[in-house]
Amino acid sequence: MRIDLHTHTIFSDGDLTPSELVCRAMELGHAAIAITDHVDATNIDIVVPALVKAAELSGDYITVVPGVELTYVPPARIDAMAKRAKALGAEIVVVHGETVVEPVPAKTNLKAAMSPNVDILAHPGLITYEEAKFAAGNNVALEITGRAGHCLTNGHVASVARMAGAKLVVNSDAHTVGNLMDERMAMTVAMGAGLSEEEIRKALNDTPYDLVKHLMR
Repeated sequence: MRIDLHTHTIFSDGDLTPSELVCRAMELGHAAIAITDHVDATNIDIVVPALVKAAELSGDYITVVPGVELTYVPPARIDAMAKRAKALGAEIVVVHGETVVEPVPAKTNLKAAMSPNVDILAHPGLITYEEAKFAAGNNVALEITGRAGHCLTNGHVASVARMAGAKLVVNSDAHTVGNLMDERMAMTVAMGAGLSEEEIRKALNDTPYDLVKHLMR
């Protein structure tokens, strides 16, 4: 049962319409997919309602979850904006973590990990043990990613999450055709990060399912 909780469409920097993204996910055997386009204070009120509508229109195929990825949001405002996103209808709030390939503001990982309104901290780069402990305490899942560049620190993220007791999810961060991962590729990414069989089962199935089970058909 493939569940991907981090993807993008034409509502931010993706190439596909929501309907095409969903159809391609369905063909790969996905049970559910979250559309989590990039937002900040300038577009959150436009993007979230659009994705809520997209989820309703695409729901004939598979379970479609409206969400957001808070991106380059000032760290002190992450919690408030995550709360705003959920008030607008976002079911999944992802925060663009401190990946090593982009200049993300310092303390983004920390503030996201401390927020009870955040669900996933995406590609958190060289996340610290302290940050991962906050994530564990607030039930914020850390992402093992299939996206080029961001995936460079997957092994580190897995190791720190294991020490801190933080949950993991495996996502594609899809932006275009070919970015989505079927079950086999997602498992390969998880294995490459050094996850055990039990950790893979939890990251690919248990944790993502728990996040969206209230929406599953």
